[in-house]
Amino acid sequence: MGVRIEKIDLPGIGVRHDMVTKHGRHVGVLNYRDGRRELAFYDPEDPDTVLHSIELNDDESDALSDLLGHTALLSQIADLGSGALGLFTDQLILPTDSRYLDLPLSETQARTKTGVSIVAILRGDQVIPSPTPDEVLRSEDIFVAVGTRAGLDKLEALLAHTAV
Repeated sequence: MGVRIEKIDLPGIGVRHDMVTKHGRHVGVLNYRDGRRELAFYDPEDPDTVLHSIELNDDESDALSDLLGHTALLSQIADLGSGALGLFTDQLILPTDSRYLDLPLSETQARTKTGVSIVAILRGDQVIPSPTPDEVLRSEDIFVAVGTRAGLDKLEALLAHTAV
């Protein structure tokens, strides 16, 4: 079953978008005409009654959106880790003595040399989805990579600057 999203116009107020969970709970985002946004949790017995709400400023709204998007992406990637179709996911740490430290990702030529795609970089509490070739690599970056088992092994050797 897919996710159900409901759009409710609130004349003179704005728009409310509700997501209905598989258990029938309603979580909503209210977009007011004046630009304010609010995250709302509704009473399961009466989906028009707000039990709790949190007003979000622009930065908080963007951060929540990014967080939900990134965690969904990482979950989907992790689901590939079952080896379906010969694809695996792995998380590889950039060694502190890697020759690629403080250089752009493009310098590794990872895709060309290993056939592996680096789909995200985890840096502390930051997630960098779909890193660009210009992304400068930092000590202890964690690469979320998708590829064959042999390709992932090659990438690990490449980052550790051993023979590839």
